[in-house]
Amino acid sequence: MSETLGPEPPAPAPQAPATNGRSRALVITAGVLIALFFGLTTFSGFYTDRMWYRSGGFGSVFSTMLWTRVALFAVFGLVMAVVVAVNVMVAYRLRPMFVGMPDANGMGRYRDAISPIRRWVVLGIAAVLAVFSGTSGAGAWRTYLLWRNGSDFGTEDAQFGRDIGFFVFDLPWLHFMVDFAMAVFVVSLLAAALTHYLYGGISLQTPGDRMSGAAQAQLSLLLGLFVLAKGADYWLDRFDLVSQAGGLITGITYTDDNAVLPAKNILLGISIICAVLFFLNVWRRTWMLPSVGIALLALSAILLGVIWPGIVQQFQVNPSEPNRERDYIARNIEATRAAYDLTDVEVEQYTPDATLGSSLAQLDGETKSIPLVDPQVVRPAFEQTQQVRSYYSVADVLDVDRYDIDGTERALVLGVRELNPAGVPDQNWSNLATVYTHGNGIIAAYANQRDRTDSEQIDTEADSGEDVGIEWAQGTQSSEQDLQDATGGFEQQVYYGEQSPTYSVVGKAEEGDEDIELNLPTVGSEDDSTLTTFTGDGDAPVGSVFNKLMFAIKFGEPNFLLSDRVNSGSKVLYDRNPSQRVEKAAPWLTVDSDPYPAVVDGRILWIVDGYTVTDRYPGSERESFDEMTDDALATETTGLQTLPTDEINYMRNAVKATVDAYTGQVTLYEWDTEDPILKAWQGAFPGTVEPREEISDELLDHLRYPEDLFKVQRYQFARYHVTDPGDWYQSNDRWEVPEDPDVSGTFQPPYRVFVDNPLVAGNDEKFALTSVYVPYKKNNLASFVSVNSDAASDEYGDMSVLQLPNEQTPGPALVANQFSSDQDVADALAQFNRSGARVLRGNLLTLPVNDGLMYVQPVYALRELSDASFPILRYVLTKYGDNIGLGTTLRDSLEDLIRSSGITPDTSGTGGGKGDKGDQGGQTDPEAPSGPVSEQIDDLLAQAEAAFEAADKAFADGDLGAYQDSVKEAQDLIGQALELSSAGSGSSAGEGAGDGSTDAPSDSPTEDSSGG
Repeated sequence: MSETLGPEPPAPAPQAPATNGRSRALVITAGVLIALFFGLTTFSGFYTDRMWYRSGGFGSVFSTMLWTRVALFAVFGLVMAVVVAVNVMVAYRLRPMFVGMPDANGMGRYRDAISPIRRWVVLGIAAVLAVFSGTSGAGAWRTYLLWRNGSDFGTEDAQFGRDIGFFVFDLPWLHFMVDFAMAVFVVSLLAAALTHYLYGGISLQTPGDRMSGAAQAQLSLLLGLFVLAKGADYWLDRFDLVSQAGGLITGITYTDDNAVLPAKNILLGISIICAVLFFLNVWRRTWMLPSVGIALLALSAILLGVIWPGIVQQFQVNPSEPNRERDYIARNIEATRAAYDLTDVEVEQYTPDATLGSSLAQLDGETKSIPLVDPQVVRPAFEQTQQVRSYYSVADVLDVDRYDIDGTERALVLGVRELNPAGVPDQNWSNLATVYTHGNGIIAAYANQRDRTDSEQIDTEADSGEDVGIEWAQGTQSSEQDLQDATGGFEQQVYYGEQSPTYSVVGKAEEGDEDIELNLPTVGSEDDSTLTTFTGDGDAPVGSVFNKLMFAIKFGEPNFLLSDRVNSGSKVLYDRNPSQRVEKAAPWLTVDSDPYPAVVDGRILWIVDGYTVTDRYPGSERESFDEMTDDALATETTGLQTLPTDEINYMRNAVKATVDAYTGQVTLYEWDTEDPILKAWQGAFPGTVEPREEISDELLDHLRYPEDLFKVQRYQFARYHVTDPGDWYQSNDRWEVPEDPDVSGTFQPPYRVFVDNPLVAGNDEKFALTSVYVPYKKNNLASFVSVNSDAASDEYGDMSVLQLPNEQTPGPALVANQFSSDQDVADALAQFNRSGARVLRGNLLTLPVNDGLMYVQPVYALRELSDASFPILRYVLTKYGDNIGLGTTLRDSLEDLIRSSGITPDTSGTGGGKGDKGDQGGQTDPEAPSGPVSEQIDDLLAQAEAAFEAADKAFADGDLGAYQDSVKEAQDLIGQALELSSAGSGSSAGEGAGDGSTDAPSDSPTEDSSGG
C-alpha cells in the first residue's frame, strides 16, 4: 500500500504556542503605570514647590535654581553625549574596509547583531551618558553661581599672592570643569577603543600590527587630551594646598612648600610633554615615546608626589619641626583668626579677688540678674502648669530673650505653646489636618530670681496649687500677662513652629461658612475652646481639582480629593519649621540650630541666624562644624546643605531671618554688610535679601549674638588666642571648653546672662553670651569669655576674654565636685532620696561679681512617683572664693555664703527678703515668741523646723498646696529669727541665727523661688 501510494508525508512540525496578547498588554500597562507614578510623583514635588516659593515671595529663587540647573544639565549632558557620540561615529567611519578571515577576535556575530540598530545603540548610550553627566552638572549649581557672581575679598593669600576670592569662588568651579573634561576624554577613549575593537581596528589576537593607523591616531589624540587635562589638574592642585588639612595645620607647610609644590610643577611639565608625544603619535604611529612618557609620569607621581615629601618630612622637618614650621604656623594663626572673625578679640589679664564683705545688699545687687530658671530643666514645669491642653507642648530646650518690663530690662525664659499632634484626642485625618491646626501664645518666666512684693501673683499660684518656684511673665492666668502688657498685645495663634504638623488644610469657601479650627480662648473667657479660621496667605491654594491631585500625590493622602473640607478656599500650610523655611527660601545659607521666638510689632516672630561658610579660605584651620558646635544642649544635625562635608574654615553671620508664626512669611535681612560670600549670593538672587536698614528698632532689640557662631569661635579661640608660633606649637597655653559636669563627654554650653566687665569702672551690665575655658586637659579655670549680645548696642559682637592666673581658680568640674562633697549640701540633698525624688542640677554658671568670680547653680527636685510630676526649684548653690553658700533662694544662699566666711551678714537695706515674703499667700502669723533674744531665736527655729517637716510630708504626698503653705510659714519664722539676729542682740543670738540659717535649708524641702 505504501509502495503504491508512495512514502507518507512527514508529520507537521509542532506549532509554537501563540503569544499571549493579554499578558503582553498587562506588562505594557504595568510599565506605563509605573512610569506614570514616578513621573507624577516627581512632577507633584516640582509643582507644589513652585507654588510654595511663589506664595512666599521667593519665586525668583525657584526660577533661578530651576533654570540654572536646567542650563547646566543641558550643557554638560550635551557636551558629554555629543563628544562621545562623535568619537564613536569617527571610530566607525575609520574602521578597516576588510577584516581578515577568519574572524580573529570573534566580533563578527556582534557586528551582525548591532548593524540593524547601530544608530539606536549610539543614541541610547549617548542619552544615558547625558543623563548622568547632566545630573552631575546640575548638582554643581551653587559652585557655578558663586563663580559667576563672586568678587574679591580684598585680601591676598601669603603663598601665591592671589586674592582670597580666587580660592573661594573660582577654584572650585575650575576644578569641576577640569574634572569634567577628564571624564569626557576617558569615556570617549573607552567608547572609541571598544568601537575599533568591534570593527577590527584593534585586533589583539593577530600577529603584526594590532591596531590600524586610524585607530592609533584617534586614541593618541584622546590620550593626549586626557593627559593635558591631568596637567591642568596638577596646576590647580597647587592652589588646593593652601586649604588642605594636614597633621599640624591647615594650609601650606614646610614640606608642601619645599617638596609637594615643586613636585606639582614638575608633574605639570611632564604632563605637557606626554601630551605633546601623544599628539605627535598621530603622525609617527609608534607607541614607544608616548609609553615612555606615561611611564615617566607615573613614576614621577610616585617618587615626587609621595616618596620625596615623606623623606623631606622625616629627615628635614621632624628633627626641627618648630623652626621649620614657624613661618607657616604664623600664617595659619593669622588666617584662622581672620576667617573666624577673631582678630579683634580683647584678652585682658584678670586676677580675681573674691573678698566677701558683710553687706548682703551690695552682693544681692551684684547678682540680681543671675538666671536660675534653667531652660532645659524647667520644660516639664512649663508644660504641666501652662500648656493648658494635652495637644499643646513646648520645645525640649526653651529660649532666653530680654524685654523691657515696667521700665527694667529683664531676661525671660520663653516657650511657644505649639501644637502637639500626638496629643490630639481622636487621631483621624479631619482632626489632624483641619481641626487641630495651630498652637497658641507664648509661655514666659522671669529667668532671674526676685523677691517680689506683688502678692497677687503669688496668691493666685498658691490658691491654684500650681506654684513651682517660677515667677511667670506670661501664662494662663489674668495676673500672668506682664509680657503682653509690655508689648502692647500680640497675635496669639501659632501656625508655624518647631513642632508644627507636616501639613494643615485651612480656610473656607465662603465668608459665612462656619469655623472649624480649634482655638484657645482668650484670658478671662468662660469658654473651654473657641473656633477660628486662618486668614493669612498660606503656602499654596488647593481649591482646584488639579491642585488637590498634586497634594494628594505629594503627601500620599487621598482625602485631598475625597474630603469636603478641602474646598475652593482651602490652603495648605507645609514646610512649617522656621529653620526649614529659611533654608528653603535661601538655599545658600547654613542656619543656626536654635531659632528663637520674639514678640515684635504685635507678632510672634521666629528669628533665625543665617551663616555663610566655606572650606576654601587659604590657611585657615578646617574643622567639623558638628564637632565645634557640639555641647550638652546640641541637637542632631544633618550636615551642611551648602558644602559636600561638614568641615568649614570660614564663617560669618551674614543674614538675620524672621519667620512670622502666623503667616509663615520669611524675611531675610542683610547683617554682615562686608561679607563677600553674601554679596555673591545677593548677585545670584537679587532682591531676596532686605537691606540692613530695613530692620525695625523693635526687631533690633531682640536680635542677639548667634549661639552656633559663638560655639565655633570659642572652639577655635581656645587654641588661637596664642599668637606666637613657638608657643602655639608647644601648646603651653592651649585652652579648651570644659566638659559639662552633668553630661559626660560633651562640652558645657554657653549661657545668656547680664554681665559687666569688672575691669571697667562704672560699666553697665550687658546682655551677653558667656562661657569659660580651662587649660588643655586640666580642670582649673583659665579664662572667662563673653560676647556682647545686644544688637542695638554699638558694642554688639565685641568679644572680651578675662585671662586668669594659672592654677588659682577651680573650673566647673572641680566646683561641681566641691558642691557634691560639701557636708551641708549633701545633707540637704539626701532628703530627696528618702522621699522618692531625684536631684536635677541646673546650669552651673560662672560670672564676674565684684572683684571675683562666682559660681551659681540651681538645684531642682523631681518626684519620680508620678508621671505628672515636674521639677521644682529647691536650692541655690553659690561659691565665691573658698566659701560655699546654700539656700532656698539666691539671697538665702548669699547670706549663707557670707556667714560661711565667718562674717555676720548685714541685711540692712536689702529691701525685703524671704522673711518679708512670709506673710504672702494668705498665711496666718505664727505665735510671736517672747523672752530673751536667744530664746526667741531658738523658739522661732524650732517652729520653722516643724514647718519644714510638714512641708516634706506634703511634698511626698503630692499636696502642693499644703506644701507651699508650710514652706511659707517656715520662711516667715526664719525671717523673724534673722531679723532678731541682725539687730545685734548678742553674740549667742548671732550664732544661733547663723546656725539656724545653715541647718534649716538642709532639712527644708524648698521655697517658691519667685522668679528663679
